[in-house]
Amino acid sequence: MKFLKFLPLLFCYFLQAQEEVVHSVYFEFDKFTLNEKEVNEAIDFIKKTDSTRIEDIQIFGYTDDVGKDAYNFKLSTKRATAIRDKFVESGIKSKIIVTIEGKGRILIEDDIVENLPEKRSKNRRVDVVAHLKPLPKIVIPGFYNTIQKNHIIGDHVYLNNILFERGSSKLPFKSKTELDRIARLLMKYKNLQFEIQGHVCCTPPYQKEAIDLDTRKRQLSINRAESVYKYLLFKKIAKDRMTFKGYGNTVPLGKGADYDRRVELVITKI
Repeated sequence: MKFLKFLPLLFCYFLQAQEEVVHSVYFEFDKFTLNEKEVNEAIDFIKKTDSTRIEDIQIFGYTDDVGKDAYNFKLSTKRATAIRDKFVESGIKSKIIVTIEGKGRILIEDDIVENLPEKRSKNRRVDVVAHLKPLPKIVIPGFYNTIQKNHIIGDHVYLNNILFERGSSKLPFKSKTELDRIARLLMKYKNLQFEIQGHVCCTPPYQKEAIDLDTRKRQLSINRAESVYKYLLFKKIAKDRMTFKGYGNTVPLGKGADYDRRVELVITKI
């Protein structure tokens, strides 16, 4: 079935909840100027995010709880503006920055907070919030987005919402919701047997497998497949209907890293 990776990919879009990613930039007490390291990290955060998915960027400035409200609103606004200016200087288009807002000070209960100086230092910041368009769902001949009634052996069921964080085999909450739905369909079509295939991205050519940051072992794709296997067992899918296997980075879909940190079900018997 290796020929499948060479098939042309066709994509369609569907409506789903907007995703957001956040990067925080921290400031010295009573300052709105930035050091070079913080500037470069903030710019890299935006530039390393898929530009085709960025819907807009919002920039919110904050201060600690020391000082008067009016002064802190001005300071937090200057911090947010400083970030915006650095973004524009670096070539990030100003039209996608839809909000530059100072929120003023963040109040804390100083009589119950442990390590108050550290807490205050975390509040002297700007949050850069990038809203992302949803990932397009994949439509490939022989690939399906869900369990069908009339599968044939070799069909791939691409689990769109089973997309892992980098270096992780832990199932995110929304992945469990998706697997609940898949489990209900598997209970309905009890004749189907399948292999759970785990995949990874972003490893060098000489390393076909990636390291799981939780176990520190180079078996990330296996662990991802096993995570799905164990969850389906928990949902009462019979053990003799399932196997699992890791394929490392050997079967990329050709549409970027987000799609290759994935798990598929491949029908082995009907």
